[in-house]
Amino acid sequence: MVENPFDDEIRVGEVREATAFPETNKPRMVKLWIDLGDEEVRSAAQLGYNHDPDTLPGRQVLCATTLGTVRIAGFESEALTVCVPDEDGHPVLVEPDREVPLGGLLF
Repeated sequence: MVENPFDDEIRVGEVREATAFPETNKPRMVKLWIDLGDEEVRSAAQLGYNHDPDTLPGRQVLCATTLGTVRIAGFESEALTVCVPDEDGHPVLVEPDREVPLGGLLF
């Protein structure tokens, strides 16, 4: 196994649950519960532009897990879900191109 050369951890997780998050002042926010294999984390992301919350459970995603917790409209977001912008600047998930073990580190 290759060692992680970075201080921050970006790990593979699987979305277990996703719901719309209209309580925020940001449009199209989604609450995510993500299984990292050895723990579950919560994340809030503006995924609703490109991803319907109903299609997210079961998908593998990348999460930055060492950035700390942020409280968003009463929801504690413990991980940053890694995305890249589409042509309109809206978030698109970064995902492994095949299924990989949960908790694996990006290197």
